[in-house]
Amino acid sequence: MASQWQCLLKNIGEWQGSFTRFSPQGEQLEDTPTVVSLEGLNNNQTIRQIVRRLPLGQPVDEKVLEYSSLGRNILFCENGAFSQGSIQWAPFSEFGAELGLIEGNRRLRLVQLFDKDSQLSRLTLIREKLAGTDTPERPALTLEQLLGEWQGEAVTIYPDWRRPDTYPTRLKIYREDTNRLAQQLTFGTGASARTITSTAKINGSILHFDQSALPTQILLLPDGASSNCPVAVKSGHFFVLEVGWLLQPNQRQRLVRTYSAKGEWVNLTLVREQRVTTE
Repeated sequence: MASQWQCLLKNIGEWQGSFTRFSPQGEQLEDTPTVVSLEGLNNNQTIRQIVRRLPLGQPVDEKVLEYSSLGRNILFCENGAFSQGSIQWAPFSEFGAELGLIEGNRRLRLVQLFDKDSQLSRLTLIREKLAGTDTPERPALTLEQLLGEWQGEAVTIYPDWRRPDTYPTRLKIYREDTNRLAQQLTFGTGASARTITSTAKINGSILHFDQSALPTQILLLPDGASSNCPVAVKSGHFFVLEVGWLLQPNQRQRLVRTYSAKGEWVNLTLVREQRVTTE
């Protein structure tokens, strides 16, 4: 298995794109062109990261970081996908995470932030391509593109770097009626398999999972992206922060950062799934 540092190196390059800020209701508030470069120094023992924001008609904002080790708050998957963020949720403190997926010449990153009242306060979608490439951006995600049955494989990695877990997944998404949908997620096999069933109210590009003790929402976003997280975090409930990315009509990836009922970050899961039936 590749080391965490080797997985980070999958992100080397100059990534051109934009930081697009959304309200929790999916309203676009701001879009800023960006260039993010990651360069290996000292035979790739050190990474120099330069983040340039290029707001129209304003001075360039540039930040330079250099690092030769990784913090406890970040994990990388084999293909270079990663997540960094809070390792512990606590009341009256800001909380959030970034989730990044990578495929070919494109990256998709999502930042989900919660305010001191533990309410979802802002989302930033970052769409990027490697300099010198022209892989097109994908259209905005629609509900119809998600309906059907998806079968996949999940790999879960852990902050204590124990051996990863690999297991099959099955996700069924279907309409109950014009205003509601149901989803059934099964992971694992045999006696250890678990199934979670939930229903959501359909409100345009927002799916409100309003029947659970901790209401969550999925927001359908540009470039085939989706954001899945609680509307507000509460003590005593396990929860996930998730980004989804529809790469092809029948091919999708999801990256899931899971927190325990005590608010502790427990693992990171990359799911690659194929749609095997449509509704």
